[in-house]
Amino acid sequence: MSDSIKQKIQEDMKAAMRAKEKQRLGTIRLMQAAIKQKEVDERISLDDTQVITILDKMLKQRRDSLAQYEKADRQDLAEQEAFEIKVIQAYMPQQLTETEINSLIEAAINETGATSIKELGKVIGYLKPKVQGKVDMKAFTTSIKQRLS
Repeated sequence: MSDSIKQKIQEDMKAAMRAKEKQRLGTIRLMQAAIKQKEVDERISLDDTQVITILDKMLKQRRDSLAQYEKADRQDLAEQEAFEIKVIQAYMPQQLTETEINSLIEAAINETGATSIKELGKVIGYLKPKVQGKVDMKAFTTSIKQRLS
């Protein structure tokens, strides 16, 4: 059994401290804080799936911020967000290829019997547990919408 994502984050934090990588250390601490917050709030110990869900949410926030900073021509802030995305992405599962995504969508549409855009929620609900952290949900949802319309 390989190390959990939480253990890997903990080890990488120590390595970043030793290497005096301030920017990377800051991002790792943000990830740890988000994980710890969830654990304390719900009085549970998170498994890898739950950790991936948290990291996925952090990635989404950073992608949104990155777009805003680029639009506002704030290169300094955009670079920080891009750096954080890169660090967080390292802990995520391997991203699915376009072909894998398309075949998953096709299978889900067949499985759920969805025929129109009104049934988008049903298809996403079916697929989300399978693709969490492995795709950009925004682009993924767009692909499903195109198939159903």
